[in-house]
Amino acid sequence: MEDKVECFNFMINRIMRIAKSATSRIEKLQKICNEMKDNITYYDWVGFYLADQSKKELTLGPFSGEPTEHTKIPFGIGICGQAAESREMFVIQDVAKETNYLSCSPKVKSEIVVPILKNDNIVGELDIDSHTISPFTDEDRKFLEQVCNTVAQLF
Repeated sequence: MEDKVECFNFMINRIMRIAKSATSRIEKLQKICNEMKDNITYYDWVGFYLADQSKKELTLGPFSGEPTEHTKIPFGIGICGQAAESREMFVIQDVAKETNYLSCSPKVKSEIVVPILKNDNIVGELDIDSHTISPFTDEDRKFLEQVCNTVAQLF
C-alpha cells in the first residue's frame, strides 16, 4: 500500500508539471494519459472525454491504450454517460455485473470514471479501464480526484 501512495505522489507531481507546461491543452491531456498508462500497471486504458453541455454528449479526447469505437457517448448511457449526468465518480470493480456498461474491449474487467468540474459545470471526465477485477482502492479515488482537479484548471 505504501508503494502505491508513493507512486501516486510521484505521479501527481509529474502531472502538475505537465499541466503547467507551455503546450496546448490537448497535448497536456495526451501526456497525462501516457504518464498514467505507462506508470500504473493496472491502468490499461486511460482517456479523457470532453463534455458538450448543449448536446448532452461526451466526445473522446486524448487517450492511451487500444482504440475504442465509443467516440461519442450521450449523457446517461454507459458508465461514462452516467458519470457525466450525475457528476459523480463511478468505480466499477467488475463490469460484467453492470447492465448499463458500454464494452470497449472484452479484456476490460473494471472501470473508474471521474468527472472534471469547472465552476460546478462538467467539462469532461477521466476514464480508466483495467484488465483486472477489483484493482481500484481509495488511494486510486483520491489520486484521480487530484488529477481531475489539476486538469480542470486547463479548461
